[in-house]
Amino acid sequence: MNYILYDGSVRNALLPFTYTKPVADLRIGILTIRQKWEKHLGFTTTTLTEEYLEEKYPMVEMAENVMINASFLPTNSLIEIIKNLKENQVVYKDNEIIAFFTTDNQDEVNFETYEQIDFDDELIQIANTWDLFSLNDAAIRLDFDLITEGRESQPIPEGVNYCNKEDIFIEEGAEILFSTLNASTGPIYIGKDSLLMENCAIRGPFSLGDDSVVKMGTKIYGATTVGPNCTVGGEIKNSILMGYSNKGHEGYLGNSVLGEWCNMGADSNNSNLKNNYAEVRLWSYETEGFAKTGLQFCGLMMGDHSKCAINTMFNTGTVVGVSANIYGANFPRNFTPSFSWGGASGFSVYQVSKAIETATLVFERKGLEFDEQEKKILIHVFEETSKYRNFK
Repeated sequence: MNYILYDGSVRNALLPFTYTKPVADLRIGILTIRQKWEKHLGFTTTTLTEEYLEEKYPMVEMAENVMINASFLPTNSLIEIIKNLKENQVVYKDNEIIAFFTTDNQDEVNFETYEQIDFDDELIQIANTWDLFSLNDAAIRLDFDLITEGRESQPIPEGVNYCNKEDIFIEEGAEILFSTLNASTGPIYIGKDSLLMENCAIRGPFSLGDDSVVKMGTKIYGATTVGPNCTVGGEIKNSILMGYSNKGHEGYLGNSVLGEWCNMGADSNNSNLKNNYAEVRLWSYETEGFAKTGLQFCGLMMGDHSKCAINTMFNTGTVVGVSANIYGANFPRNFTPSFSWGGASGFSVYQVSKAIETATLVFERKGLEFDEQEKKILIHVFEETSKYRNFK
């Protein structure tokens, strides 16, 4: 069977992260959403997404296809239903489509003619940016069970303090030096060829991606995900770094999400709680205003390729778009548009040619090429987000 993951109705609610990638390639838990589906299904998947992303994330259509709403995370019971879908069948969860069967000779899909299958079990849907960190605890636990089932962890090294050994899994090539792993509050997963330097203190649930580094004396509280090829330090709580991003020095990151290719300058901090303990509002690209989150704790949402200089301070509920550069004293405003350059004293436009130069150098440091596909995506995002950059 051919499985295609599509963005669904929540794509705009997940901006700025979905400016540069489909919903399926967001990371929550240990794996990206795509990786979860592929591991459960036993098949590779392709993507139906925005037109400007199609060159990098193409869709492959075959004679028979199952379309899957990528905002939903798979479970064993859902996988069983999807694997047995037949022609003219659709799966719903609370009036939202999860998956449906199509053929290549269908001119259009009319769900009124489909047999409706209602899925009543519990299911995680990522419908807002803040769901990524809010639901990360459950996602790590699900991924941990999925990845480690029937496998044996590498031994915990001598000199490492640990609690609840059964919920600690260390992949081959990982190095842990004189640190503390407390899995009594949730599982701890340490990826291949990663490094925990001396005197790190980790409380689960926690996931460290392949080839990532946790620097000396780092304090991490669950539920936190550090994706592949990241470097982290300081204090982190209930946050996600999707991959190839750095928060390598002292400073606090809490209830936050960093996209890919981000960098936090030394001693940068975010607030995750308002002084009056009120509900946090967060910038919404759908309404182009500040939306209620229902959360008391909510920190920083930073899109791909964005960076901040040393000693940057982010207020509670701050959204930073794609490829922004933030610096200077005091708090920048709670919404920083993509391709902004500046801080609390004012912003100017960060020209896309300069952003491409920087991204090229950053990719080279990781042994990767910032190719034409990547350039086209950044150029499109620059043009699409120009309406927000009304700087004076």
